[in-house]
Amino acid sequence: MAEQCLFRFEEIGAEHNDLVGKKCANLGELTRMGLPVPPGFALSLDAYKKFLSETSIEQDIRKYIEQHVAESQSISQWATTSKAIRQIVESKEIPGDMSEEITSAYNELSGKSGVSDMPVSVRSAGAVSHPGQYETHLNVKGRSDLLEKIIKVWSSSFNPRSLAYRARNGLPLENDPIGICILGMVNARTAGVTLTADPNTGDHSKIVCEANWGLGESVVNGSVTPDFFTLDKKSLQILEKKIGEKGRRISCSETGVMEEEVPSDKISSFCLSDEEAKQIASFGKIIEEHFQGVPQDLEWAISDDLPDVSNIFFLQTRPAIISKKKSTTDQILDLIISRKL
Repeated sequence: MAEQCLFRFEEIGAEHNDLVGKKCANLGELTRMGLPVPPGFALSLDAYKKFLSETSIEQDIRKYIEQHVAESQSISQWATTSKAIRQIVESKEIPGDMSEEITSAYNELSGKSGVSDMPVSVRSAGAVSHPGQYETHLNVKGRSDLLEKIIKVWSSSFNPRSLAYRARNGLPLENDPIGICILGMVNARTAGVTLTADPNTGDHSKIVCEANWGLGESVVNGSVTPDFFTLDKKSLQILEKKIGEKGRRISCSETGVMEEEVPSDKISSFCLSDEEAKQIASFGKIIEEHFQGVPQDLEWAISDDLPDVSNIFFLQTRPAIISKKKSTTDQILDLIISRKL
């Protein structure tokens, strides 16, 4: 199995983390569970290695490093190094046999969806999570655009932060294999993030949900104050909900995405109904239980094209970063301080 460079989600699961990266492995696991996941496929870490070795990129990078990279570099110097290496990477083309396999899998997705040049997202998938460190490209359409964006995601593994980290830790600068997730785009009416425990208090009896109109990137990157829900995990009763200041949203354009103003009538309205919040939380409980009770950080989207009973799709799950549960004394102190403020 390790010789393959491309895997449909149906072929992989959580045990293939080191083969295709955590994001792809977990999406495969959700697909295997029968949960709603957009169609897609994964490029393995071996695909990255094949691209670098068969195009002489590694050799070219080593040569550049020998000639231009000092033992100790400043942040600005790493930025210059990153730019030069990324130009090397992005000047190459994906080897013919791999390019044909990717094209075939993409055409298969388009055929199943009934949409010519099906829009997809192209995301990194490291064996270890590095949230926000590598590039993501949304609403990618057509073979040439897909192949170009795959190379750009691979290229983003040579960003300044990653290069500096590898240098500090004595790791090779010329490669840091990552997988790639090619995932069908959801024409999202609403999207967001759900955590199956309260990340701030460490309370595992709560589920927290944040959402905005449009694509979920505005919630993930913190560019808006989203709608907020807290639910009781056992009963799924909504304990608290607040309307966020949702003045902006990210939506699909002809190609790629755009940021736009939210219509005035939607700013003061919840973008997620109570029933939708409960349904997402219900799925979250199932996913957490499947992953041996480890609280999950879920990304999801609600399609604007499908009926209510089948419009929720999961785009990612990973272990959530949860604070330790606070003592009663600490909770009382927090309440006193918040009232004083």
